[in-house]
Amino acid sequence: MTMATTTIRIDFATLPDPLSGKSPDSVARMIEAALREEEIAADCSDIFSHLKIELPTAQLAAASAVLASLQLI
Repeated sequence: MTMATTTIRIDFATLPDPLSGKSPDSVARMIEAALREEEIAADCSDIFSHLKIELPTAQLAAASAVLASLQLI
């Protein structure tokens, strides 16, 4: 059985001030670590002009709460 996956994209231009000055790769690692702390299996990477976060769709609500707490969405 294949697990459904959701992709969230966040434009670098919308990152809040504490994160906007950091390298895209370090922001991706920080987001991935924050999600893992909440036991959310996610893969976050920087893709040209945006961050790409892939995660199981079943964890979308929990991931959204974490991303909102980081002021990313």
